[in-house]
Amino acid sequence: MFENKVEGPAREILLEKLYTLRSYGWRCILFSDQVSNFRLSKFNSYVTPHTFRVNKVEKILHSNLFMFANSYMCIIAMKGVFLLKRGIQQIVSSDNSSIKHFILYYMSMFCSSLAQTIPLVSSSSNNKYQYRQYTFCLTLMLRNIYHDAVSGWLMLASCFYKTKQYDKALHVIVYAISKCSPEKLYRPRDMVDIHHQLLKMKALQNKNIAYLCKILFVDFIDFDGKCELIPDELTSERINGVYFAYSRPYAYFLKWLCHYHLNHVRQCQNSLKDLERVIGEQFFIADFNEIANAYNMIGIALQLSGDTELARQAFLQSVNSFPYHEFNPAYKRLFPNS
Repeated sequence: MFENKVEGPAREILLEKLYTLRSYGWRCILFSDQVSNFRLSKFNSYVTPHTFRVNKVEKILHSNLFMFANSYMCIIAMKGVFLLKRGIQQIVSSDNSSIKHFILYYMSMFCSSLAQTIPLVSSSSNNKYQYRQYTFCLTLMLRNIYHDAVSGWLMLASCFYKTKQYDKALHVIVYAISKCSPEKLYRPRDMVDIHHQLLKMKALQNKNIAYLCKILFVDFIDFDGKCELIPDELTSERINGVYFAYSRPYAYFLKWLCHYHLNHVRQCQNSLKDLERVIGEQFFIADFNEIANAYNMIGIALQLSGDTELARQAFLQSVNSFPYHEFNPAYKRLFPNS
């Protein structure tokens, strides 16, 4: 009710904090100093031991079959609208909530893959055609938020960014970042105590793996070969035609790009600091390749800002983190003629 009374950077910080508090539900009261003596034991009635189920969830998340099934959605996306309509019919007609969750999960991945094949801008198309393509892509993006907690929202933000709707993109990005909370799971991270405690809660018991992925899992951002949603600034970063990144570094980079195009100097600086902090904490970054990828994002941002020397240092940091020239685009930026 007071959101519109706060302007500028303070409004953005307020929104991010409110989204974060909302994502924690009743647990947000633990952030208050006034409840420092709060006893979790009062809520023990809501938590029961369920070790077998926790181990089963972890086994499924790391199974090759589960990852293969997810990858297969990129292939069947080529069948297009027919499967989309068929999936919607299955969701509507099914009375089983578990089946609905699984259909929603794979429909979400399917919509994400299908949306990447739609040309949003074409010089040979009239405005009516472009608008029809955009609305179809937007429809798919709104249906691609059910396979994890974050990446679907960032794909939607990418759609807004590519169509120069930077303010809308920023709203979605702030919400997506708020979902990157410490209890989230991502590959190849192993489950730790906080995940075990969450899965033991009665509210999450008897929930299938598709539902758990929607609220607990953070997937990669994955742009396929001819994807129209990848920011222009990242097209040269593709390896063998594909670009992927962990969601949190990508979110801060996309946030920086939006502020850059809106000429928000201070917000650009803050977004760059946030991206540097993600690298330092290695939060939602699991390997050296992705640390290098995050340094590349910083280098690209600095290049666009005109700070070529600092950009060069960022690319050197990338090379030091992942010294494989065939898999690290930083080499081409440092040695363009080699």
